Amino acid sequence: MPRIRPVSLGLALASTALVLGTPPASATDPATGTVPVTVEEARLDRAAPQEILRRSGFDAVAREFADALADTDSYREAERTVERQGARLWQRAVDRAQGRGPARGDLSRDDDRPLYWARLGMTRELRSWQPGFALDDTARARLFDRLERSSRGQDSIRYPGKGKKNKAVKRVLMTGFDPFTLDRDTRISNPSGATALALDGTLIRTADGGLARVETAVFPVRWQDFADGSVERTLRAHLPKVDLFTTVSQGRVGRFDIERHNGAWRGGFPDNENLSRTETVPVTDPATQPQWTTTTLPYRAIVAADTGRFPVYDNTTVTEVPAGASTPVNRADGPTAGSAARAGGGGNYLSNEIAYRATLLRDRLGLPGLPGGHVHTPVLQFGADNTDPATGTVTDPEFVRNRLDIIAQVRAVIGVAASS
Repeated sequence: MPRIRPVSLGLALASTALVLGTPPASATDPATGTVPVTVEEARLDRAAPQEILRRSGFDAVAREFADALADTDSYREAERTVERQGARLWQRAVDRAQGRGPARGDLSRDDDRPLYWARLGMTRELRSWQPGFALDDTARARLFDRLERSSRGQDSIRYPGKGKKNKAVKRVLMTGFDPFTLDRDTRISNPSGATALALDGTLIRTADGGLARVETAVFPVRWQDFADGSVERTLRAHLPKVDLFTTVSQGRVGRFDIERHNGAWRGGFPDNENLSRTETVPVTDPATQPQWTTTTLPYRAIVAADTGRFPVYDNTTVTEVPAGASTPVNRADGPTAGSAARAGGGGNYLSNEIAYRATLLRDRLGLPGLPGGHVHTPVLQFGADNTDPATGTVTDPEFVRNRLDIIAQVRAVIGVAASS
């Protein structure tokens, strides 16, 4: 049996490949004449997602998107519509998280789940849309790409110019993730995604009294998107211009981890499409690909600072196959020379991979002094009397308090890192 710790995005470990399959992007089922939905989209019809959408006021997003698509009469117009509607969803979620606009519904504003489920409603509409002009699978795939990027903030990362007014303001880039392990509990929220919404476009006070402008984006929990280069495409233009970057995801219960080492290995835990990959992390120019990358975040300063109620650790653990050996071993003090990666400090799931990709990109761009790496937040937990997804509610006071505390502590961690 594979050894799996599925409590976190970064720490889920599996040693065998398991490919469960997902419907094609837009092919029509010849037996029914309908377009199959993806595994992610199929979850939309469950009770919890529908309640989350209704109680946040995001339940009309998919219908409004479908109406906008119906009004297009050319592919170029469809591209503009998809990009505009995706960006509108992202901005609406950011505004909601930051207290702007009407408070529709009774879910707390810090909730990241309305964005996730509303986006899936939009992709499902786009998948079944039959326009009055020719649209092949390749062209439709480009529309999906535009929708994904615009609704995740990936193409709206912008910093003010370095004029006199902004000269001393540091630039910080932070990424988060979608909810995941949704077949175990469809109510799940991801505090890293909630933090991305809370911090996007904000100025934060650094520990030395300065200011930092934070720009954010959210990534899917899907192996294929990472293999397609979504991380590099989003970050490449910005890393040479920022003062700090950090990828963030949900980690272990009750603690923050600053992950020291990231490994070039995918461990096989199923993603949100129920697909699995067990292999070396696929990157361009694999001949020069290192087995390990290392954080350049000021981890000593972060660990020593009082950033919030959760303890923060400098995590140096890895799993490696030592040079000349064939069996993986766990090490508490980082990898040894010539070893093959099997798990970084953050495991071998997609949070390890985004950290690996971002820090490898840093190194390939020739930016060794740029502070950057991965922060794992505590697992976001429901209240003690609300742990059973079969009988529990989609929110509770402790759940909200935990998420708000995690968001505040990530902000404080970034404030310390930006001043060190």
